[in-house]
Amino acid sequence: MENTKEFEHFDVVSDDSDHHFLGSKNGKSFSDSKSAVYKTIAREWKILEQNLPESIYVRVYEQRIDLMRAVIVGAAGTPYHDGLFFFDIVFPSDYPRNPPKLYYHSFGYRQNPNLYTNGKVCLSLLNTWYGRKKEKWVPCESTMLQVLLSIQALVLNEKPFFNEPEAVPSEKKSRAYNENVFLSTCVTSFHLLRRPPRNFEAFVRDHFRRRAFSILAACGEYASGRVVVGYYGCDGLRFPMVRVSKSFKERMVVLYPRLFEAFRGNGASLEGLGEQLEVQSQEPENKRSGVFKKIVEKIKKAFRLRKLGKNKISEIEGRNNGLQSV
Repeated sequence: MENTKEFEHFDVVSDDSDHHFLGSKNGKSFSDSKSAVYKTIAREWKILEQNLPESIYVRVYEQRIDLMRAVIVGAAGTPYHDGLFFFDIVFPSDYPRNPPKLYYHSFGYRQNPNLYTNGKVCLSLLNTWYGRKKEKWVPCESTMLQVLLSIQALVLNEKPFFNEPEAVPSEKKSRAYNENVFLSTCVTSFHLLRRPPRNFEAFVRDHFRRRAFSILAACGEYASGRVVVGYYGCDGLRFPMVRVSKSFKERMVVLYPRLFEAFRGNGASLEGLGEQLEVQSQEPENKRSGVFKKIVEKIKKAFRLRKLGKNKISEIEGRNNGLQSV
């Protein structure tokens, strides 16, 4: 059985039947090996084959060099960790004068301000997002590798809430956004296991077979507030109990058993994990504050009683001394 360690980071395949841009016009320039666009895309293939990082995999098509498919593995330390993010790519006939077009497999979820439910990818390098001149696509300089690395670093990042240009500087809202991102990342795993993109079937199955335990363990840690969402498994980080929204806990309790069954059905080893998610209750802030005040009042009262007791003893001793002197 093929696993992700054996799965080539770059390879040429033949089956393009489920590619989003399959119906795009295939000009003569893409079949003419002497054309400038053909030679440029061939160079792109070589750059990708030699320079892809461990977390990015690419497939190109022998009959359609204008098409490409890539998957990015969500990085640790982000709410996207252990998720798989697929992109279908098409090169225009005047490439590299204009940048490639990308389609994100969203499954109907908005997981980032730059990734739309309709598959649109907003990125300065693709000229689909505003930015400074040096951030835009530069013909004969910009490459497909740069596009993929930019998505990985600038889009699928630690705090995607702040990718929204009108976002207020609020860590509370950022944490709430990360909760939703992690939930939707978990849900998309269902879709990928049920219908993995062509030429990535073995990769998807093996990835979730190996990462299932960590994903489910993270669900429990996040829902219980023991770890900040996105940071499960990050060595050296220690967290006090963090507050998570009631909605997040409720949705996670419903999602977890479905996720457990899907991963178990995929052959994952889940020994030591429960089939249901048990979430520790967290008292509301005002209730905890009220309890603290009550404790303080009891301490004050105890001190007052002790002081009053000392005064009474002194008064009684004074009276006894007076009686003895008579």
